[in-house]
Amino acid sequence: MVNYFSSDFKLAILGGGQLGKMMLYETRKYDIETLVLDPSSEAPCRISSNYFEQGDLMDYETVLNFGRKADVVTFEIEGVNVEALKQLESEGKKTFPSAATLEKIQNKAVQKKFYKEKKIPTADFKVFSDLSALQNAVQKKEVEIPFVWKSATGGYDGKGVSVIKKAEDLKELSEGECIAERLVPFKNELAVIVARTPSGEVRTYPVVEMEFHPTANQVEYVICPARIEEKVAEKARAIAKQVSEAFEHVGLLAVEMFQTEEDDILVNEVAPRPHNSGHYSIEASYTNQFEQHIRAILDLPLGNTDSKVGGIMVNLVGDPDHEGEVVYENIEKIMEMNGVTPHIYGKKITRPFRKMGHVTIVDKDIARARKIAEKVKNSIKVISKK
Repeated sequence: MVNYFSSDFKLAILGGGQLGKMMLYETRKYDIETLVLDPSSEAPCRISSNYFEQGDLMDYETVLNFGRKADVVTFEIEGVNVEALKQLESEGKKTFPSAATLEKIQNKAVQKKFYKEKKIPTADFKVFSDLSALQNAVQKKEVEIPFVWKSATGGYDGKGVSVIKKAEDLKELSEGECIAERLVPFKNELAVIVARTPSGEVRTYPVVEMEFHPTANQVEYVICPARIEEKVAEKARAIAKQVSEAFEHVGLLAVEMFQTEEDDILVNEVAPRPHNSGHYSIEASYTNQFEQHIRAILDLPLGNTDSKVGGIMVNLVGDPDHEGEVVYENIEKIMEMNGVTPHIYGKKITRPFRKMGHVTIVDKDIARARKIAEKVKNSIKVISKK
């Protein structure tokens, strides 16, 4: 077995945002040497990694040369150059998740077709080469309004997704390849994180329930355990495992799903990395998602995915009326509350709805935790200096 700990082994992380920063808590814990690449000189990872390099994640030569410095390459964001990862793999570098897995996930149209091919339950959809092709289909009534529009590439944190309720809404959309997806009446939006090692050990985390902001289309609360029947939870975990097997991913795979009115489970989309829906695990689980990702990609034994206690995560996003140097107003008020832990990501500039941090609330009673989460949400404000 490779000696990863207090050795000359090097782990490269593509992307230096908050997910990378939280991954670095775990590499520090185990004394694993890390190299991080990010386009921003202000990236949250810059102070925690052993080596930080500023560079374009989509540039072939930059990613290739950076990856060659390490023994294993991973990423915390999907927007990286896949061709460079393929070349690294051909040179014998281990990249986890693999270039093949990432390539199927980067483009949502490819991802949706993959579900269909693998008989994974998902909402009905049609793929269009560009916006005008979609507009023509709507005019010919080949696509019925209302529907969900998704950009095939470039969408994140609620961007690149719109519910189309009338024909005029199409004018607001961006150009490029897209998907028209049937609007599914659902009871809950759920997520399951699956961990998988190169040796094939697989573990799933408990099902979480996600509550979304009505206008920003961003997750506001993640609740673990989800307030659903046990048989629905078992079905969701089984489908997440099926998705993991289909992608043959290594590391973490966050599987986002809809629970329909009939209690069917439909896969919405996946992320091959630690995910917002797993942040609760830092305080609430025996093994948090970031440690689990490190264990998985290094082919170490996977940790216990059970929760020690009920957990709720509240996203801290920039106030819609503020932009500039960040101030966390009333942070001391939430720190007075029992079981409340804020995580600040280290982004100096706030913008409307930018993810700036999160807060975890832990309590044996999930209903009480949800009430405290509401208080947290109403107390703390992410604003800019006057």
